[in-house]
Amino acid sequence: MSKQLTIHNSNGDQAGQMDLEENVFGVEPNVHLMHLAVRRQLNNARSGNACAKTRAQVRGGGKKPWKQKGTGRARAGSLRSPLFAGGGVIFGPVPRDYSIKMPVKARRVALKSALSARFEDTLIIKDFSALTAPKTKEFTKILDGLKLTGKILIIADTKAQENQHLELAARNLPNVKVILPSNINVKDILEADSVVMCEAAVTEITERLMK
Repeated sequence: MSKQLTIHNSNGDQAGQMDLEENVFGVEPNVHLMHLAVRRQLNNARSGNACAKTRAQVRGGGKKPWKQKGTGRARAGSLRSPLFAGGGVIFGPVPRDYSIKMPVKARRVALKSALSARFEDTLIIKDFSALTAPKTKEFTKILDGLKLTGKILIIADTKAQENQHLELAARNLPNVKVILPSNINVKDILEADSVVMCEAAVTEITERLMK
């Protein structure tokens, strides 16, 4: 079974119909798996480099600051104790890996769920061959022709000849994000107000998710 979407050209005019695989673009969205996929993506982006030195790692403090008895002060063996300014940190943060794993099949279902959930906000365009130069002004005219506003996600093969100017033309627009079909992810799809896919990108995504 398949679902249909209209293919538009760069001017916003209709250029035909495209059948979309229902097993990719028409599944029942699995909210739990989409949540796990977004959580995994955010966790895997964390650097985990926060680090504080313990008293053993802070430089100095080898000399006993004052004698053990007779001064009236508390016993001290090192000025690098956590009790002193400039001393070590008790149970401070250490470099760690925040990444979490998710089965490949579950990630695939999460992507299908996200694409299906945003089906009504998805627009298919033939390609971006109308961009004759990497100019933001030309790209803005295309968006106006397609009547797109808000946060826009564009999924296209920017290495293809017909899309060669897309990445440079779009990068100055803060509300537009361009990604390769191989880099689609649940977070970007759900965050966008509109999802624009090239015809070739739809075919590539379908072949990948139908495996």
